[in-house]
Amino acid sequence: MLRAARSLLRLLTIARTLARHDALAVLEIAGVAKPVVWAARQVSRRHVAGRPGQKLARALSDLGPSFIKLGQFISTRSDLIGEQVSEDLAELQDHLPPFDSATSRQIVEDELGGPVETFYRQFEAPKTAASIAQVHMAVTTDGREVAVKVLRPGIERAFDRDLDLFYWLAGLVEQAQPKLRRYKPVAMVRLFEEQVRFEMNLSMEAAAADELADNFKDDPSYNVPPIDWARTSRRVMTQGRIDGIPMDDRDALLAAGHDLDDVLEKAAAIFFRQVFRDGYFHGDQHPGNMFVDADGNIVAVDFGIVGRLTRHMRYLLADMLLALLQRDYMRLAEVQIEAGYLPAPDSESPSVETFAQALRSVCEPVFGKPLNEISFARVLGQLFTLSESFSLQMQPQFLLLQKNMMMAEGVSRALRPEINTWTLAQPLIEEWMRQNRGPQARLEQTARDWAKIAGRLPETIERAERIVQEIESGGGLKVHPETARAIGGNRGQGWIKLALGMSAGALALAAFALGVVVAG
Repeated sequence: MLRAARSLLRLLTIARTLARHDALAVLEIAGVAKPVVWAARQVSRRHVAGRPGQKLARALSDLGPSFIKLGQFISTRSDLIGEQVSEDLAELQDHLPPFDSATSRQIVEDELGGPVETFYRQFEAPKTAASIAQVHMAVTTDGREVAVKVLRPGIERAFDRDLDLFYWLAGLVEQAQPKLRRYKPVAMVRLFEEQVRFEMNLSMEAAAADELADNFKDDPSYNVPPIDWARTSRRVMTQGRIDGIPMDDRDALLAAGHDLDDVLEKAAAIFFRQVFRDGYFHGDQHPGNMFVDADGNIVAVDFGIVGRLTRHMRYLLADMLLALLQRDYMRLAEVQIEAGYLPAPDSESPSVETFAQALRSVCEPVFGKPLNEISFARVLGQLFTLSESFSLQMQPQFLLLQKNMMMAEGVSRALRPEINTWTLAQPLIEEWMRQNRGPQARLEQTARDWAKIAGRLPETIERAERIVQEIESGGGLKVHPETARAIGGNRGQGWIKLALGMSAGALALAAFALGVVVAG
């Protein structure tokens, strides 16, 4: 009861802020706490200029760190909020006033276990401040120039308070709006919680940066500033300092003598390698986090959000891409069913043919256009919006990937509007597809799958023998009398053993045969 009362009071504050920015539509659409929303509308009947997404972004900025992060999180869900609102929220600026240097120094001392001077010869005033942390330029005692990220004080407690509200609202939505229940609001809040808790643990961000650096250790085109682990903890992260030009600053890049085509080609190749080769990508690749150094290479910062794609997910993405390029919409629909994003057709759901027709309606208008006019990220977003009609269950990592594709396309168009950035990585994509989704690659994968099955055979046979022993002893597994008569009493147990043995032999033989074929 007390929790509900606190949530209602907090909701009133939120509603008033949304009303002040003329952004109440989000609560009105959800249909929750209608009296609170109505009261806020009466108190502040304002008409503010701008699109709905822009007004919502301004309101979220006013509401503080948790809401800024929430806006960034839901910006990935263009399938739920529409492309325009998604784009507006993606531009939500994560900037807050810095907290004082004395507090920052105290956090450093508490976390690292000694006076600041023990670790840094020089520790400057904050250079940038965001909702989760702020950054100080510093020089270590051994003379290295570094950037020190310090977690905002009290951020965990503030986030926990707002998280209670988010869960309460999500539960109300699921109860009050059956049509919105399939979007799984509570599950979305849980995913949001996981993401932000990751961001609030700077040692985890350091680990993410370190892994990306390791993936590109032999590739000078992509650089991640090194982590100083001796000066890094949960609330403090020390990383090498960078110097570069923001990726979307065309004039500065040209003035520095950089070849824009070369920069874009490197950026496209890096994106491809992260997604397809490694299945591990920087999840927030906006221009403020991407720079070009003096040698024309890409330098990245801010690794609080990262995305992972399993090998299976990468294969599905590749199969979807192949089907799309071949304009095989039936295959495109089948791949999404295989992936579990579209429920298997039944008497109450649209048929796979209908889904394929819907895919055609989205994709066909794209073909025939000049490449520089095609936004593959936008096409991907439109495919996701089909969820309203077909109950698609989208993987969050695919949505994060689509958001980053939008960012990459935005940078590309700022530098060279006449070029489609994805064509620059086409040779790499074709080679990866040949190696991983061609006939030989599929045969090798099948062989590996059978080998795994064969590797589990001894355990499977052992379990089966235990079942047979239980049958023979009259305990454990119960066999229906009709079944027992059908398999001939005790003789049936012999048939079970024979069947198990034949199955095991067939599986082993199949695995061996496939191995021979692949080796040959």
